Amino acid sequence: MDRADIVHDNFLRRIASRDFPHGRAPSGALSAFQAVEIYRAACLSRALDRQSRVMQRAGQGFYTIGSSGHEGLAAVAAALRPTDMAFLHYRDAAFQIGRSAQVPGQSIAWDMLLSFAASSEDPISGGRHKVLGSKALSIPPQTSTIASHLPKAVGAAYAIGAARRHRPEHAELPEDAIVYCSFGDASANHSTAQGAFNTAQWTSYQSIPLPLLFACEDNGIGISTKTPKGWIGASFQNRPGLKYFACDGLDIFDTFATAQEAAHYVRTRRKPAFLHIRTIRLYGHAGADMPTTYMPREEVEAEEAQDPLLHMVRGLDQMGAMTAEAALQVYNDTNARVARIAAEAVTRPRLRDAAGVMASLIPPKRDCAPTNGPASEARAAAFGSDMKQMAEPQIMSRLINWALTDLMLAHREIVMMGEDVGRKGGVYGVTQKLQQRFGPDRMIDTLLDEQSILGLAIGMAQNGFIPMPEIQFLAYLHNAEDQLRGEAATLPFFSNGQYTNPMVLRIAGLGYQKGFGGHFHNDNSFAVLRDIPGLILACPSNGADAARMLRECVRLAREEQRLVVFLEPIALYPMRDLHGDKDGGWMCHYPDPSEIIPFGQVGTHGAGEDLAIVTFGNGVYLSRQAEPVLAAAGIKTRIVDTRWLSPLPKEALTEAVKGAKRILIVDETRHTGGFAEALMAHFHEACPGTPLSRLTAEDSFIATGPAYAATMPSTAQVVAAAQEMMK
Repeated sequence: MDRADIVHDNFLRRIASRDFPHGRAPSGALSAFQAVEIYRAACLSRALDRQSRVMQRAGQGFYTIGSSGHEGLAAVAAALRPTDMAFLHYRDAAFQIGRSAQVPGQSIAWDMLLSFAASSEDPISGGRHKVLGSKALSIPPQTSTIASHLPKAVGAAYAIGAARRHRPEHAELPEDAIVYCSFGDASANHSTAQGAFNTAQWTSYQSIPLPLLFACEDNGIGISTKTPKGWIGASFQNRPGLKYFACDGLDIFDTFATAQEAAHYVRTRRKPAFLHIRTIRLYGHAGADMPTTYMPREEVEAEEAQDPLLHMVRGLDQMGAMTAEAALQVYNDTNARVARIAAEAVTRPRLRDAAGVMASLIPPKRDCAPTNGPASEARAAAFGSDMKQMAEPQIMSRLINWALTDLMLAHREIVMMGEDVGRKGGVYGVTQKLQQRFGPDRMIDTLLDEQSILGLAIGMAQNGFIPMPEIQFLAYLHNAEDQLRGEAATLPFFSNGQYTNPMVLRIAGLGYQKGFGGHFHNDNSFAVLRDIPGLILACPSNGADAARMLRECVRLAREEQRLVVFLEPIALYPMRDLHGDKDGGWMCHYPDPSEIIPFGQVGTHGAGEDLAIVTFGNGVYLSRQAEPVLAAAGIKTRIVDTRWLSPLPKEALTEAVKGAKRILIVDETRHTGGFAEALMAHFHEACPGTPLSRLTAEDSFIATGPAYAATMPSTAQVVAAAQEMMK
């Protein structure tokens, strides 16, 4: 027999016989009306859990991870405001139901059943996934990646204080709001969660406002692995900068009073707190999970005997708010109502084709106040003596710095964050002087944790900022990439475009640094970025392009709400010469602030028809070095700079190689899984019959010392590959 049916039958039997579990008498500030509303929310949550199993057995529903045992979270919702952004644990249906009662015009049962049925009319995800979430209720949807929502909750809380100082155009959160973030006891052990706790403490310890309420729903088990008894309390009671509160989630009166106290502390002190809520888990992890296969039956039955709905009925009866008989009627009526609504919900349309599924991968554009660029007076004040240097060609790192300055002058909602971006001015000096120009509020020196850097950016984006986080080296992204893949990129997808994470992530990367750092500072693999749906990946090859492309990247984030990664080739930051010592051939003049390179526009140097060399980043530099050697050999070339690496600008690339008799792809990434694979496939399809060849890096990590470039393409190899094609 399904444990859900057992719990249901037990509830009916015990209420009829007034066989209540023992517990404290009702006390505290929870009114009779509020207590009844919480019970109604709990009944609806329970009914939805049971109905999800019915729907699954009938092939009409597709999700059965329920909230049974966690219904007391409706009391937490009652203690908060509906404008307090909530990042929810996937067992928090009762919280969302409870909050829906605070906002007029909600049809929460219908909405959640549409989600169970994967209907395209589901108001949060459009049928793409069963997620908790609601734009009207300030609940962004969360995926099931364990604890990945905690870093952005820290960022969103930070953004509330930041918006007080620099109000963004599209700010959403009230100045006195707090951010609520819930998770399970098993998730609290995840490294992502621990990083978020540490970041919150680190911030609080410095007296920086961070109105964030963490809530750990401690049911004592993660699927089948037990949480050691007392572990959560022992781990969190004495953390510096993080105030600890605890309550019994089976007692809605205690839960409401404690949550209210914790929320008041966070709201008035502007400091983070940790709310430890004791819960139980009924039915096992999900519909197919049988808890008696890994837990003694006696233990499972002991948990079921502590059904939170039984505790609620006891409390309502004792305080005179609702008799047990009336409570039973509410329970039965709710089950019947949910069954009736479900019968209609399963008839509603579902997604049927790729176009429908993918419709929300790209966020909608938004209206933005027009900007005419920074005023000349503001530029003169910000740049100071740098204005004189703009008359002369400069290296890439300097031009990126100036472009960032102009962008921050033009758009006050731009905020940069990362380790060393402020006082030091970045590892390579790219952000020098920016903190002096714009202050520490907009140039945030973070702690050393890439997950927290990206979480800060994602959270700030949800309150109207345009974050420009920096990851020092491409190799350091990989321990935080899920913040892009599992959070930033999926948010518009799972919210049907209602929530977005516009940002421009700057990463110093790629190879060719002479003798420095080996693989950890020379990383020529960005495949992990290219296969994230909806992400734009850009890579300049020279300073002027870098400035123009960076402006377009910010426009894409600000106006089109896109997630953009700007990959900056470290080896080209200081590059001055192209063909000979002190020829200055790779330095550029700073382009006027109005100049941009539109998204998808490739660059072309030369018009030779013998050979088109298609490349990017350092490959453009190597190919330009090879150009005069090839010309001397009578080979007429053109060099095509891809610039935009994802999504691939296919039409522009096809047009750029038109008329070329051969195509050579020069790719500094690895032979296997490298960028050349996509280019080869495209040109094979778009230019049938045209001879193709590729020159790539070896399938190897990069060494330090004299062998720094041994595994990657060289100028000589470009020449040799071109000559071989001419044979």
